[in-house]
Amino acid sequence: MKKVLGILLAAAMAFSMVGCGATATASSAASTAGTAESGATADATADAANFKVGLISIGDETEGYSQAHIDGIKTAAATLGIPEGNIIMKKKVEESSAAADAAEDLVGQGCGIIFANSYGHQTYLVEVAEKYPDTTFVSMTGDFAALTGLDNFKNAFTNIYESRYVSGVVAGMKLKALTEDGTLTTATQPDSFDADGNIKIGYVGAYNYAEVVSGYTAFYLGVKSVMPNVVMEVMYTNSWFDIDKEGAAAEALIANGAVIIGQHADSTGAPAATEKLLNSGKICYSVGYNIDMRETAPNAALTSATNNWSAYYTEALSAALKGEALPTDWAKGYADDAVGITELGTACAAGTAEAVAAAEAGIKDGSLKVFDTATFTVDGATVTTAPIDLTYNDFSSGAPVAVYPGETKEAIVDGAFSESTLRSAPYFALRIDGITEDAEPVA
Repeated sequence: MKKVLGILLAAAMAFSMVGCGATATASSAASTAGTAESGATADATADAANFKVGLISIGDETEGYSQAHIDGIKTAAATLGIPEGNIIMKKKVEESSAAADAAEDLVGQGCGIIFANSYGHQTYLVEVAEKYPDTTFVSMTGDFAALTGLDNFKNAFTNIYESRYVSGVVAGMKLKALTEDGTLTTATQPDSFDADGNIKIGYVGAYNYAEVVSGYTAFYLGVKSVMPNVVMEVMYTNSWFDIDKEGAAAEALIANGAVIIGQHADSTGAPAATEKLLNSGKICYSVGYNIDMRETAPNAALTSATNNWSAYYTEALSAALKGEALPTDWAKGYADDAVGITELGTACAAGTAEAVAAAEAGIKDGSLKVFDTATFTVDGATVTTAPIDLTYNDFSSGAPVAVYPGETKEAIVDGAFSESTLRSAPYFALRIDGITEDAEPVA
């Protein structure tokens, strides 16, 4: 949930003017062009050496989501020649006026582009963006940059739903193996099947936001692509990072019979709880988020859906150094190496790597649509229309107040729900059949 942009000059004009000179010979033109190119490279190096970047982070290196951002921006800076000391980080910044204070301080320290990585930072970041039009601000996973009319305020997020689908394929392969070898049956673990013979899986979610709904639905559909007879229970923690609540949610889901525990929450709580119960004799496995969970759950961890944030930061910082504007909404996935899954755990079923490769290839070439409407129903019916109101509403006073009015656009395109194309932030909020959400969050 963060954003960026930048401002600087390029030296290509001198090259263009010399290259077009009618009196230059081929050899002298080549020589002059080489000189200009060398000068441009030197200027770019100098710009990179002096360019300052700001990052406002909801967590720090102890929290997987923020760690991925920190690693990503450092990798991008190193690639582009920006000294690591020029990356000024504000860590563990709450989704409050503290985000505005952090942004103000980063502007004061000379940052040309400032990223914030949590959705709740957005409303505070835009206030600062209005005051400093010469600084670029990027909010992830912000959702109203296109509605503000500000040239220096951007939104960005990855197509993480793609890798969640693939991680679901990994989970589905494990369920298939467990049923085929007789480990998981109605006789050996009756509580793991519902009355219709569907296998139970679970999911630990942070909030009931569209971002989480989009992710858990993609995960579920990935599982179903391998094992059609599954149902999933979702429990919320109402926190992005709470080890105890995430662990408690995983334990409760497993107590209800869940065999696989997925997550859209940022700690190791759910994998750790799953590992503990697996070692006690339960049949249960974990699919994590952000980071490789094998250290936490060496026996239970199958894989994790993850973001490669260096893909975005490299593109954003490169544009800034060239004086180019970023897209108002940026969202990329497998095709641009912006998402993926971590290394497969030892508990994964035989054939999983091949199934993963096939799913990834299908997503990349467009032959596999994660939210293909032929693969799910809502209230027993195929979804043929899904209008998305892009208006940004403030719910702080109870009734919604339209802060930034937006258009309503159709999300069903060519038989699939088109996620993160109308804006970068996810907006899939359909509650499909086979998934139930617990009414109360984990206490």
